[in-house]
Amino acid sequence: MRGVESAVEPGRIFALLDSNGAGKTTLITILSTLLRPDRGTTIVCGFDVVSQPAQVRQSISLTGQFAAVDELLTGRENLIMIARLRHLQQPRQVADELLARFDLSEAANCQVATCAGGMRLRLDLAISLVGTPPIMFLDEPTTGLDPEGRLEVWKVVKELADGGRTIFLTTQYLDEAEQLADQIAILHQGKIIACGTLMELKQLFPPAKVEYVEKQPTLEEIFLTIIGKKEAY
Repeated sequence: MRGVESAVEPGRIFALLDSNGAGKTTLITILSTLLRPDRGTTIVCGFDVVSQPAQVRQSISLTGQFAAVDELLTGRENLIMIARLRHLQQPRQVADELLARFDLSEAANCQVATCAGGMRLRLDLAISLVGTPPIMFLDEPTTGLDPEGRLEVWKVVKELADGGRTIFLTTQYLDEAEQLADQIAILHQGKIIACGTLMELKQLFPPAKVEYVEKQPTLEEIFLTIIGKKEAY
């Protein structure tokens, strides 16, 4: 990283795009206090990540590229454990509500090690919602999910932003950023080289030659239509 300057407004979905190895996961680990920055000032929810890491951790949740769940526990036990660590009242009720919200009834009483990868990812996302952290870091949260799972995650992310939660999203799926983000930043060689709304970024692109072609459905649209899950996003 050669220095990144950007600000994210509360209650917005901010998407960070880059090519592989450009530094977005490194940036997430710095913002979530898992890696100490070499220089500069990094403020998350009003707290400095170097001098006030405990306050930062109380203000955020993090869902990484791999499900950070205890595979020896059941899905319900994982959620109850995190609810207790966040000192929430009625941790069992919190767990049951999230199990229902994410359609995780199969994982509720099963050891997580026996669950499919997609289910573990959904459980990890549910865990990140325990409590009311104002900022959520989602580091490629839909990697490995099927089309239905991706749409469910998109729906939840939009609901959280509508409810005032700030979402910091990294993704390799450009359509995901198009569908979700209020603001998009492009990271290249350790620096943010462009940042703005989708419409603002489109203005940076040379005017296209107008051609009339028949639109063909994408494979995702075909899949969702066939299984009766097609929704407008």
